[in-house]
Amino acid sequence: VLLGIKMSPEPLKKKHGRAAASGEKRSKRKPKRKETFSVYIYKVLKQVHPDLGISSKAMSIMNSFVSDMLERLAAEAARLAHYGGRATLSSREVQAAARLLLPGELARHAVSEGTKAVAKYTSSE
Repeated sequence: VLLGIKMSPEPLKKKHGRAAASGEKRSKRKPKRKETFSVYIYKVLKQVHPDLGISSKAMSIMNSFVSDMLERLAAEAARLAHYGGRATLSSREVQAAARLLLPGELARHAVSEGTKAVAKYTSSE
């Protein structure tokens, strides 16, 4: 007996899937992490308007918008690849999907930025 605590000869083993014995504390499980685009949205905001901030509600809306657009882009690119009898998405399908989904000038800007990003990636390899 040490400081009023009775020591058992063998360490207590935790039983998984059962309630903890009296006196034992169960470790709380961390909630699953939610992947968001918040960091990137914030970086773009600061590039465009360094003096502005964004509320958490507005950030949530922007996050939903980005997720929705990426989902649409991926679905359209997959559909185009399927029509072409291909199993792999290439930049060609993504570019065509962007042209189909985005209106006029926005599509042209997206295609030029995408081309620039792919060129930068291939040159860095």
